[in-house]
Amino acid sequence: MSTPDTDDSANPVLVNATRSGFTESRHRGSVLLLATDGAQRQFGHAGCGTYPRSSLKPLQATAMVRAGLRLEPQLLALVTSSHSATPEQVSAALDILQGAGLTEHDLRCPADLPELPELPDDIVGLIRAGGSPSPLQHNCSGKHSGMLATCVLNGWSTHDYLDRNHPLQRLILSTVEEFTGETVTIVGTDGCGAPVPVVGLPALARAIARVAVASPDTAEGQVAAAARAWPVMVGGPERCISQVMPVVPGLLVKEGAEGVWVAALTDGRTMVAKVDDGALRALPAILAATLQSWGFDHPVIDRWAADPILGGGLPVGALTASTTLRDWLAEG
Repeated sequence: MSTPDTDDSANPVLVNATRSGFTESRHRGSVLLLATDGAQRQFGHAGCGTYPRSSLKPLQATAMVRAGLRLEPQLLALVTSSHSATPEQVSAALDILQGAGLTEHDLRCPADLPELPELPDDIVGLIRAGGSPSPLQHNCSGKHSGMLATCVLNGWSTHDYLDRNHPLQRLILSTVEEFTGETVTIVGTDGCGAPVPVVGLPALARAIARVAVASPDTAEGQVAAAARAWPVMVGGPERCISQVMPVVPGLLVKEGAEGVWVAALTDGRTMVAKVDDGALRALPAILAATLQSWGFDHPVIDRWAADPILGGGLPVGALTASTTLRDWLAEG
């Protein structure tokens, strides 16, 4: 497995950004697919390792459930989320904390404002009302609330729950190694402050496939079921993953910072993508093209297959999967 500093400049173009008929930008990267029988295909240097970032949350949540965390599906979905900090999501994170006898002050994720670019009036209203950044509004507060609740259940300390040697983090790392089949040798620090390991893309695909096909009586099956039942809690009302999951039966999708996405179906078909420049904007087009190649047809998928680029507030172009990527997907 190559390291994160590997030169992947030869990776193929995955997504083109066009404006007024001219290709303005190109996003290169790699895509890995698993078939229902586990057979693997890759486009680009998909054998490399990367920080999965928040795409690892289904595995982190699985470790918490194994350690005794019991939450209503809506709240468990939030534990897997990178949320937009809607009022419902912030309230749900607080519910998890209060259920464990904790408060927002126990969170160790950074303070943040809501991630609601699609709802600017909410941001303006928050500022006018004297609102300020808070840890509850951080997109990872659901995961952190779940981590803290798991610590309380097990009698583990809460002030240092992000320490790599904390029992919770050791359990999460062990779960990652079990599901990926890899021994973790590099552990970094995620944007939220939690430990995050480097994982090979093939191993990440195997791990997410295992979660997606799991029986509902397993910890990982409970996590997958919660995310599918409450997709709006996993992202946000205007986010691609929250809009696409409800229209594709059995689909589980999770995004991660720096251009990592995972998607899997209950039949084992799985897609993992890594965009070299870290551009999250490129990933919806990759997901949509993959779903179309798997035979899914829906206006929501079509919308994200050509994510509009605006000029003067009006659509003048789009982010679309490259012809080479679409041709490769069609071969499978």
